[in-house]
Amino acid sequence: MTTKVHVHLFYGADPRFYRQGDNIGCLYGYHHAESDAFALTYSKDARESKPVRLARRALKAALGFDFIHTWRNRAEMLRSDVIWTHTEQEWLSAALMLLLCGRKAGANASPLLLAQSVWLIDKWPSYGILRSWLYRKLMTRADQLTTLASENAALCKRYFDREAKPLLYGLNTRDFPVKTPAEWKPHSPIRIAAIGNDRDRDWETLIKAFGHDARYTVKLATRRRIPASLRAPNVEIALFSGIKKQHELYDWADVIVVPLRPNTHASGITVMLEAAAVGKPMVATNVGALQDYFPASEASYVPPFNPQALRDAVDRLAAAPMDALCQAQAAAAGLLARQLTTEHYATQHVRITQEMLRARAAARSSSASDADADQAARGQAGQSAAQESRGGL
Repeated sequence: MTTKVHVHLFYGADPRFYRQGDNIGCLYGYHHAESDAFALTYSKDARESKPVRLARRALKAALGFDFIHTWRNRAEMLRSDVIWTHTEQEWLSAALMLLLCGRKAGANASPLLLAQSVWLIDKWPSYGILRSWLYRKLMTRADQLTTLASENAALCKRYFDREAKPLLYGLNTRDFPVKTPAEWKPHSPIRIAAIGNDRDRDWETLIKAFGHDARYTVKLATRRRIPASLRAPNVEIALFSGIKKQHELYDWADVIVVPLRPNTHASGITVMLEAAAVGKPMVATNVGALQDYFPASEASYVPPFNPQALRDAVDRLAAAPMDALCQAQAAAAGLLARQLTTEHYATQHVRITQEMLRARAAARSSSASDADADQAARGQAGQSAAQESRGGL
């Protein structure tokens, strides 16, 4: 039988419109799971007027998830066997929709909900009583929790007493084919590229490490606002949007730096995957379980909030070009060996879904067996009572 999977993505990721013309399939690579055994559908973005868009976003800000977008897609979701989600914003919304539609959890749960969390665990200690209560209630409808980092998975057990499966995120190798570098020689000044829009990027430490120092030229690509107090003449801040512009930035750079605040969700992993694919040595803050993906032999790791350590790590690479080259070569090889690709990311979802379906079938079988046993016991009890009654007459 074909398993019907609905991939519920955020508003704006509709595969019909996202990077239209590039033929990349679904964002994050879920389309690689499509086969004779797995039929996938995707959430669709509805056209909306400006007032409706503002109302939808206001409710999203209040709840922490986009319920209106989910409600619009409920028909396809309810027809599916399994719902896949990419972040807590999608699964919290899907869980509420399922509960409102009477699709409760349990042995007969349909559809099953695969609930992946990214930022939820980092934010959890900051939530108030009401939001924590609501999210815990909605979590009861999640059939399987997943995360993108082992630290997040461990905290799911600690916070919610729920097992979560850590998955390895993957790179779209069509956008970034893996190229093992044959040589590496830094420029003077050393060219440093830093990219990202994640809330846990630590641009302050980056600029303190390299700003106002003529030995370095920095290009910082982000949509986030950088305070004027951090600006420096050797740090260019711009948005390098689009695959072509990103490749140009990577080609320009000698070293890719990923400065981070402490987190548990592998912030920065997309940039590290891209850096490994294009063959550039990288320096990253040692937080977020990034070594789930690239061990210390494949990237230079530094402690958080330490500009001196960040600068020293880059200087060591520049002073030993052969060591830097070996590190970049090891990262490219590691990416391939560990299959850190969107294809493998989709394969992991297929495997977990098959496990979920088997578990549900076993639970249903057990429930049916228990019901049969209860019915047989009641029948036997009735038969005994009738015999005793006849004996009494």
